[in-house]
Amino acid sequence: MKLDRRILDILVCPVTKGKLVQIDNELWSKQAGLAFPINDGIPVMIESDARPLSQEEIESLKK
Repeated sequence: MKLDRRILDILVCPVTKGKLVQIDNELWSKQAGLAFPINDGIPVMIESDARPLSQEEIESLKK
């Protein structure tokens, strides 16, 4: 489920305050190296609930 573009424009990474990119059901923060889950259409912006991004995932954001 894609988040509304207006919501994605407002949300920032709670750790770095940087831009987020939606990949499937997660919001990825390249700067923090974290993926925040989206549960039932609601972004969970809690650092302890995020998973670390792999180096390959971080590299894929450069493209």
